Amino acid sequence: MHRRIIGVLSAVVVAFGVFAPVASAAPVPRAACPDPGPGLLRCLTTYTPVHALADGPVGWGADDLASAYGLPSGGGPDTVVGISIAYDAPNLEADLAAYRAQYGLPPCTTANGCFRKVNQQGLSAPLPEADFGWAMESTLDVSMVSAACPSCRFLVVEGNTPGFADLAETEDTAVRLGAKVVSNSYGARESGAPLAFASHYRHPGVTVVASSGDAGFTAASYPAVLPTTIAVGGTSLARDPASARGWAESAWQYGGSGCSAYLAKPSWQQDPNCGKRTVADIAAAAEDIAIHYTDAGGWLPANGTSASAPYVAGLIGRSGQAGVTQPSTLYAKAGMFTDITTGTNDPVGGGKKCADDYLCVAAAGYDAPTGVGVPHGLTGF
Repeated sequence: MHRRIIGVLSAVVVAFGVFAPVASAAPVPRAACPDPGPGLLRCLTTYTPVHALADGPVGWGADDLASAYGLPSGGGPDTVVGISIAYDAPNLEADLAAYRAQYGLPPCTTANGCFRKVNQQGLSAPLPEADFGWAMESTLDVSMVSAACPSCRFLVVEGNTPGFADLAETEDTAVRLGAKVVSNSYGARESGAPLAFASHYRHPGVTVVASSGDAGFTAASYPAVLPTTIAVGGTSLARDPASARGWAESAWQYGGSGCSAYLAKPSWQQDPNCGKRTVADIAAAAEDIAIHYTDAGGWLPANGTSASAPYVAGLIGRSGQAGVTQPSTLYAKAGMFTDITTGTNDPVGGGKKCADDYLCVAAAGYDAPTGVGVPHGLTGF
């Protein structure tokens, strides 16, 4: 269901990044998470307090995404998908239930063994303190994995803080407790400090997925920049009844891309204008995504690569190739994705910041904003 309520919603909630207006006279957005300072990863959610809807979703729902990406109708495996996140989301299971019920997905609860939430040590208690912004991210994460893989199980690991060390521990805990795919919807500017924790995002037999960031073409984002991580960029989705696919897609104007200043070029990445690791590897819808978030009052649309990353993580879980699929897999199977050839993520506009280069402008073949393209069923995984 995709409903736009002009005049009721004056703005949308945006997860992991950027405010996107619905009406022309939108109020100024508010940062859900203040700048945490050095040594911490930031929840980049911004939002405008509005009257959320109790009667139904606004934005692209699970059924829309399944149509856009040609997902199979049958069920999939019960892959355990780990969600690495900071702080607690007290209403996460209830919001997940509302989302899944809305789109006819089977219940996923603690009682039936589908949903599990633990602290960074892997214990059910005590959980960290709650945080509005990070809880919004958690809600978006589990919603998008649900949309991509209704049969997958959840392991949500909540860090005490958004510090590099605490979130690295959530990654290790998720793997130790059985996650075969781990999704990370947070980021920090690439530098020596976060890169010291790179080994925690490298686990044999596990696929690690991360958001590419929501600041357009800029310095590469950690942990997406790690060569062991599938970096997921963002796109804008629109219906296109005249096309065979029925959908049109372009690079999302705020989706992150960049060229590493530190990490060597992986052998599987061949783009010419970045001598080191390039972000992103793949992309999916990151704009106008429906979620149910109790703390904001109900249904709201969300934006961010914190939507596209867990969606890709869910698709990998559904493919049955969790742990096998790595960044190199996507490049080897590039022809199995839908190439995105329009749009730019240059914040200046028109490619001025990177001279109309593929590092910030979608083009035929690989480009940094959308990687090898967007999913076409599960064949690329």
